[in-house]
Amino acid sequence: MTRSDSVDRFMCGLIVGVEDLVHFRASIEEKYAKELLGLSKKMCGCNEMNTLKRSLDVFKLQTEHVSLSHLQLAQTMRDEAKKLEDFRERQKETRKKVEQQMDVLHKQRATQFKKTMESKKTYEQKCRDKEEAEQNMNRNASTSNAKQQEKLFARTNQAKMNAEVADRLYMQNVTALGKIREDWQKEHVKACEVFEKQEVERINTLRNMVWTHLNQLSQQCVTSDELYEEVRKSLEHCDIQEDIEHFVNLRRTGDKPPAPILYENFYSSQRVPVAPSATQIAPSITRRPLPNPTNTGGDLINSTALDPDRVYSVIQY
Repeated sequence: MTRSDSVDRFMCGLIVGVEDLVHFRASIEEKYAKELLGLSKKMCGCNEMNTLKRSLDVFKLQTEHVSLSHLQLAQTMRDEAKKLEDFRERQKETRKKVEQQMDVLHKQRATQFKKTMESKKTYEQKCRDKEEAEQNMNRNASTSNAKQQEKLFARTNQAKMNAEVADRLYMQNVTALGKIREDWQKEHVKACEVFEKQEVERINTLRNMVWTHLNQLSQQCVTSDELYEEVRKSLEHCDIQEDIEHFVNLRRTGDKPPAPILYENFYSSQRVPVAPSATQIAPSITRRPLPNPTNTGGDLINSTALDPDRVYSVIQY
């Protein structure tokens, strides 16, 4: 694996890490939203009435709204994660194109280098052959006949021509290698600039992604508090005296208690009703004033808790 591959894998790993974090948080928000929605369907207060029932109904409704806001937050997080995934794929495609171009030039450079080294080797061999032919001709110039000298001269000229051809080919390959090497260096610089730009974009994107993620979480807290504030406003209108009077008016059976059962003599021919004695007269109906709600927590709390040492009854006989 090359250094470029290692850096590429490291960069992708960082992006996938944040992407997975947002996905996991979205799953948590979705699960919490569904659990909260189910809880809002099971809230107590079905047997309450009047202002307290209205407040509990508002509590139930706003709890459902909170669950829906968390569900919407989960979807928003998934959308942000999808944007990050698209950004990662775009950078991957750009890196792939740059790396492909770099691979092409690298292969061309390697091929031309090999070709140049082979032509250099051939050139050096042809030069040695030419020098050997010239030395052989000079050694045999005085001892050989005209026909042999002609052959030696022709052989020397051929070796010289071969050396010149090899020299030109070697120079052409060196020039071509120099041009390919220059292109390869320019492409390498361009690739480094592209990768540096991608790294700047990656860091900026991740930074903005996390910043947006935290803003979404903060906004969810604000939204939840606004919804809960509606419940608090409803509780402020919960009137204990009104609820008690509503219950009395709804459940009352009359203003007087039932008449007492009198004794009747079975053998009496005339069953004259016996007037009730003074001790049998039913007491008048009276209502005690409601006790003031106690506050033991330091904050204003509307409570209907009664003093355990007192026995309170709405209707007494």
